[in-house]
Amino acid sequence: MAKKSKDARIQVILECTEHKKSGMPGTSRYITTKNKKNTPGRLELKKYNPILKKMTIHREIK
Repeated sequence: MAKKSKDARIQVILECTEHKKSGMPGTSRYITTKNKKNTPGRLELKKYNPILKKMTIHREIK
């Protein structure tokens, strides 16, 4: 069965904010889904960054 085109759930990419500031090569990114009706703003979650080897804040990018 085909997926509805007016689906509220969308796929988003989360990128580490601390890694970006540090200037180290590489990036820490995660892919997740969110309900755009319940969360219209940018999503921000604490996730593990394997390059920095610690939990950091990952923010949604476009």
